[in-house]
Amino acid sequence: MKKYEYIVKTFRYGDKQYKVYGKTLEEALEKRLELKSRLQNEELKKSSITVETWTETALEAYKPNVSADYMYQMRGRIDKHIIPAIGKMQIQDVTPLQCQQIMNAQAGRSSSHISKLSQELFFIFDTARKNSLIRTNPAADIVPPAGSKGTRRSITAEERRHFLAVTESDPQYMIFRLMLFCGLRSSEAMKLTYEDITVLDGVNFFHVRGTKTKAADRLVPIPKEITLRKGRGIIALDPEGRPYTKNSYRCAADRLRRDMNLSMGAQMNSHRHLIPPLPLAEDFVPYYLRHTYCVDLKKKGVDLRLAKSLMGHADIRV
Repeated sequence: MKKYEYIVKTFRYGDKQYKVYGKTLEEALEKRLELKSRLQNEELKKSSITVETWTETALEAYKPNVSADYMYQMRGRIDKHIIPAIGKMQIQDVTPLQCQQIMNAQAGRSSSHISKLSQELFFIFDTARKNSLIRTNPAADIVPPAGSKGTRRSITAEERRHFLAVTESDPQYMIFRLMLFCGLRSSEAMKLTYEDITVLDGVNFFHVRGTKTKAADRLVPIPKEITLRKGRGIIALDPEGRPYTKNSYRCAADRLRRDMNLSMGAQMNSHRHLIPPLPLAEDFVPYYLRHTYCVDLKKKGVDLRLAKSLMGHADIRV
């Protein structure tokens, strides 16, 4: 049997080096050409992905453990500030200038908002770079604009009035009532079960099995505003009667904002879309309900150390 001495041809494509083998020089050159063509076609296929499509893929793949409440806020920032500007563009066509312009438009907003949006813009393109969709990250050298010092707030008296009006008789909003009246994180409210109800000295408590810190595992008294029917399993269920997921929580938060806007007097067009300007404050997010619980404790004169325990904070300075 004839033993061939294979001819090796190497070439570089992008950041990688490739080798092809042929029994003859012509065969090696032909294989090199075929491989180059295949790599180019694969790159072209990848490069046709839009920013919006890749963002959805990256969030699902790289952010599976982000809390539902934070995911809702993150998607809100991305959907409002990034997607309208560059979402329909092919991801390899976005320039550093466009990324900087997105951030420049945030000047004067809270420093926290600017920092988070900058990180999210970087995340979108850096994960694309790591997956060989682009060669460089156009958001790598963003210069954040000057921001203001913002703080998390409690809901206003008007927001509370309309929140109560739309959630009082709607079972799908139990998850948000647990956040306002028991101070639960969204992830804690999602997992709370009827089996977590316990009675101590004649008082009903929720045993909140939070995992963020050791202090998150705590007992919280059940107030009269939380009306429970006898049942088993998860207390706060989505409109389909199933446990909440991050996506269904985000949809519920969007519905809450919509219903509160309608309760405040917002009008809808023929396509059933709300007509701006909207009466509900733009910055309203469900997390403010938990913060309001903390403020309510302070107004009622609850000792700071007890408030820390009820909130599930590990550090009293929080």
